[in-house]
Amino acid sequence: MNSTQNKKIEQVKETTMIVGIDVGSEKHYFRAFNWRGIELTKKPVPFSNFMEGFNSFYNTVVELMQKNKLEEAMVGIEPTGHYWFVRPYMVVLNC
Repeated sequence: MNSTQNKKIEQVKETTMIVGIDVGSEKHYFRAFNWRGIELTKKPVPFSNFMEGFNSFYNTVVELMQKNKLEEAMVGIEPTGHYWFVRPYMVVLNC
């Protein structure tokens, strides 16, 4: 393992929630996991491509963090096609 990969792995702690987003043109889905890889959402959670959808995503992530006593979320976005370009900015602006 190189040092860059080790640094990335070290960022995930027992208090970290990992969130993966599958991006679509109008509807997106996310799943959340704890640091051990145990799924916290039980199934993909949909959210729309509008501000209400991003607010719903953010609120659900915060609720999951509180429920599972987690302190930070690490969000990964699947960069498929051109749909994902605006998503990182929306997530950063809301967090």
